Amino acid sequence: MGIVTISAPYGAAGAEIAPAVAEQLWLPFHDRAIPAQVAGRLGVPVAEAEANDETVVRGLWRLVASLGTMPDPVGGVVPGAPLPDARAYREQTERVLAEIAAGDGGVVLGRAAAMVLRGRTDALHVRLDGARERRLSAAVARSGRPREEVAREMTVTDRGREAYVRHFYRCDPAAAGHYHLVVDSTELPLETVVQLVVAAARGRGIGR
Repeated sequence: MGIVTISAPYGAAGAEIAPAVAEQLWLPFHDRAIPAQVAGRLGVPVAEAEANDETVVRGLWRLVASLGTMPDPVGGVVPGAPLPDARAYREQTERVLAEIAAGDGGVVLGRAAAMVLRGRTDALHVRLDGARERRLSAAVARSGRPREEVAREMTVTDRGREAYVRHFYRCDPAAAGHYHLVVDSTELPLETVVQLVVAAARGRGIGR
């Protein structure tokens, strides 16, 4: 049935839009199932894989920052120490994504899936984005948490995700060339964004 990958920085409503797209396309939304499968392959508890799913990119950013090494303009960071845990997690995640794409398909949020599955004709790669201040305001409104607290979390999360993609895939995750569709999800109603993604997916023959 094909696969839709959705990349979204903090506050761009990826967690709301991706499952809604899956529902309308009658496709599975692969979220918690991915760390569960990775856990089985690495022989670790699911809770550990789920924690890794959230923190491995942040840990990579902190390591890079602590070494004073920033992502270079053409992509790629060169930490001064090996990252066996992150690398093992990334390799197993790539295998799971490939199996999803080759099987029943579905909708995947994050996990650098557009880079892992680039070139597939049965895939739609989507980037949700928006100006930082609008993403921040949206995240504060959805969470009800203090703005300063959300802003700190946004900074760490976005830098971590960028460092992860630059390190392992040597590219900028925000570059439009990686995606078939780029939408500013802070300027449109979320239902409109969902309909845009669904229409694009069906245009590529994805979904039921």
